[in-house]
Amino acid sequence: MSSSVNLYDNFYDNFSARVLEQVRAETYGEDVGQSSWMTAEELDRFIELLRLKSSSNLLEIGSGSGGPALYVARKTKCRVTGLDVSEFGVRNANELAAKQSLDERAHFQLADASQPLPFGDETFDAIVSNDVMCHVPKRSEVLREWHRVLKPGGRMLFTDAMVITGIVSHEEIATRSSIGRYFYLPRGENERLIEEAGFELILSDDVTANAAMVAQRWHDARVKHSEDMIRIEGKENFEGLQKFLSCVHIISREGRVSRYLYVGRKPTSETQR
Repeated sequence: MSSSVNLYDNFYDNFSARVLEQVRAETYGEDVGQSSWMTAEELDRFIELLRLKSSSNLLEIGSGSGGPALYVARKTKCRVTGLDVSEFGVRNANELAAKQSLDERAHFQLADASQPLPFGDETFDAIVSNDVMCHVPKRSEVLREWHRVLKPGGRMLFTDAMVITGIVSHEEIATRSSIGRYFYLPRGENERLIEEAGFELILSDDVTANAAMVAQRWHDARVKHSEDMIRIEGKENFEGLQKFLSCVHIISREGRVSRYLYVGRKPTSETQR
């Protein structure tokens, strides 16, 4: 069985390190501070699917380093509230917002996404969560909370990279899960839970190719800068993350564990009649 390795705390705590900036640039092409399978091109697609504009009030579940949320705030001029369970991530995100003079439109706070959200009913125009839902238990309750805080007609979007679409060994499951707690589910289950929570399902799209591509690029960029990366992470953690990224690439490329994009809409009173 694979030992656990640390990806997120090292990433967030050393976010501004030159080597991590180089690794992100070589992995994603355009560095927006992400630590997921999402490229800037995909994030632009999220903006379009959520129909974000300057008057929008966006909630991001699992905001991480804050980079993607700030990218959205700059591009659309919308207001963004980010929630994350990592103290390192929230601290970095708020510091980054201040540094980029976006702190009046973007705020980040510590919160567990599996618990009731600290907001009133119908607060947000849109909700986004990229590659985070797979870490969160009680998914049906979480989606109902999203439904509660979303305004009628508002949209939510999330990606899930843990959809089982083939045969996976217990060794692969252990390696794929080595960086944290994960919840796997069969194809079709997210769609069912989305509709059960009261959303109209607008889109269910297979975006596994992005995970396969990013995992390979991330692995190779880290190899290129291995000396500096080992200095930050330690040799054991570095090797564990390389094994993790290699596993993600293989099972994604072969279509055995897939990544899906989901978009749902909260009906208005008129559409509910």
